[in-house]
Amino acid sequence: MACILTFIEQRDGGIRKASLEALSEAHRLATANGLHVCAVLVGHGIAGKAAELGRYGAGAVFVADEEKLARYSSEGYAAALKLAVEKCQPSAVFLAATAMGRDLSGRIAARLGVGCIADVTHLGVEGGEFVAARPVYSGKAMATVDGGAAKPVVITLRPNVFPAAAGAGDAAVEMLAAITTPIRAVVREVVDAAGGELDVAEANVIVAGGRGMKGPENFALIRDLAHSLGGAVGASRAAVDAGWIEHSHQVGQTGKVVSPSLYVACGISGAIQHLAGMSSSKIIVAINKDPEAPIFKVADYGIIGDLFQVLPALTAEVKTLKAEA
Repeated sequence: MACILTFIEQRDGGIRKASLEALSEAHRLATANGLHVCAVLVGHGIAGKAAELGRYGAGAVFVADEEKLARYSSEGYAAALKLAVEKCQPSAVFLAATAMGRDLSGRIAARLGVGCIADVTHLGVEGGEFVAARPVYSGKAMATVDGGAAKPVVITLRPNVFPAAAGAGDAAVEMLAAITTPIRAVVREVVDAAGGELDVAEANVIVAGGRGMKGPENFALIRDLAHSLGGAVGASRAAVDAGWIEHSHQVGQTGKVVSPSLYVACGISGAIQHLAGMSSSKIIVAINKDPEAPIFKVADYGIIGDLFQVLPALTAEVKTLKAEA
């Protein structure tokens, strides 16, 4: 093995935190196993961002900077990533397990004729092979998977699991050749359905509401606490299906899988579908008036009470503590 190549996701010219986490994990593994780290950055007007990736461990950064790559397309981005693979001949390709990373990983794995390990939460190298752990059966068990003989193995890393560690370092920047692959599907417009709010998939703190919120107007209580904590607003499927909040906030098996440092579940019973999306959170706080709610079985801390009384009190206390700090 000689190199780990990390795909760096950007949005509107800004580097996504989840990609910096993947790059940092690549650097950690490379340091421990005598490997090099490369990165590939794709977009338009983003070449100036390439050098800063050296702080997260990239020794070389390949850049595809073209107007037709301004918005994501699986065909165009896969072509750029394949050019980078041909340049550095990596043993593994890392991507963040975001919506873009999940889509792109399958396409590039198919183009290269190699395997893909998705949504991993632990990585190592054993006997020269990449070995990953990933949750299966809705998070009830963990599977250990190796990359197999075909190289490079494509791996997506779950956001908020691997820390992004910035340090000192320089990266050599190389521009990739122009993409000649026809791009048949083009994104014309990107609409932010979350209204500019923090994405739950990358948030370090999430406050989520469920059926117990009783209506869309009460999600103001969730937002107040979430914003006081500097976090994102989440929701259960029941709340989304009821039309109380947009699907972009949904956490669960049919929503987004999250791993924040703090997850506050308010009025959420704890159905298996929801637990599958948040059970890997580092600290879980449950607020529910039903002491038998399944959510308490996975919670680190539980508050049995009326959330309409508990949430305002918690928000007030957080604001007081922040004012005193």
